[in-house]
Amino acid sequence: MAQSASAAAVTHRLVSSPAGRIHVVEQGSGPLVLLVHGFPECWYSWRHQLPVLAAAGYRAVAVDVRGYGRSSKPGDVAAYRMLELVEDNVAVVRALGERTAVIVGHDWGATIAANSALVRPEVFRAVGLLSVPYAPRGGPRPSEVFARMGGEEEFYVSYFQEPGRAEAEVEPDVRGWLAGFYAALSADTMPPAGAPDPHFVSRGGRLRDRFPAGRLPAWLSTEDLDVYAAEFERTGLTGALNRYRNMDRDWEDLAGFDGAPITQPSLFAGGALDASTTWMADAIAAYPVTLPGLVSSRVLDGCGHWIQQERPDEVNEILTGWLASLPA
Repeated sequence: MAQSASAAAVTHRLVSSPAGRIHVVEQGSGPLVLLVHGFPECWYSWRHQLPVLAAAGYRAVAVDVRGYGRSSKPGDVAAYRMLELVEDNVAVVRALGERTAVIVGHDWGATIAANSALVRPEVFRAVGLLSVPYAPRGGPRPSEVFARMGGEEEFYVSYFQEPGRAEAEVEPDVRGWLAGFYAALSADTMPPAGAPDPHFVSRGGRLRDRFPAGRLPAWLSTEDLDVYAAEFERTGLTGALNRYRNMDRDWEDLAGFDGAPITQPSLFAGGALDASTTWMADAIAAYPVTLPGLVSSRVLDGCGHWIQQERPDEVNEILTGWLASLPA
């Protein structure tokens, strides 16, 4: 069974970064492995990985991405562009007294990890991606792509991009909204085939209108939900949502990396029931070109989006095996 990080076992600290401060949670000693969460989570999403990586001989460090948890929350929407988040990760590595690190990310964290490896390869010597495959920059402007996806409905990314709109839906009941969002993308609670897709919003509707109700996914205890809810009730979701509001800026900022591969040793693991995996099947198929350093690619049957929490034992085995294969 997966271990979980206990309060006594981990060290919390704040380190300086371009954001102002980044909150990091650390366990173990050895080569540095930086863990980057996705939306809408925080460092706590790595609670099952921290003790296992530490026991395997690594210095495991989970961050709160800027805008989340105890990390700084700049007021300017543009402060959440990808290049800023990459430099936060570099600053964390430096603040911890290291020159290089392996970086592993989930969901948005996977995209942040991929771009960290792409833009700063001298710092990030290997990259692990969970749930969201690597797809090089290219194609039309992202907002134009998302606007075409929904037909009569609206894709959730477009819904999130308008400042204040999603916040107005979430803020009256943060805990209930989070519970529904987590359940909608979990293998054991996601809507059945043929039901309205929770990734889309009906015109004039809300995202939560399609969330399943009534029970939490098996991986999420009421105590776990309390942790997430307390963080977002304290901070709000604007900092987290601002990541979605920078996708066109990222497309412009990263123009010099159009089509660029990531050449460091890499790993991908996703869930077979996760829309991120199925919608981006072409990106996975392109890995021989886009991730020429790929060591392992795994898709877990019967798994949803929250892979390192839904299937911690398997993910821990995948991660530790991959880490052991990397050059010292």
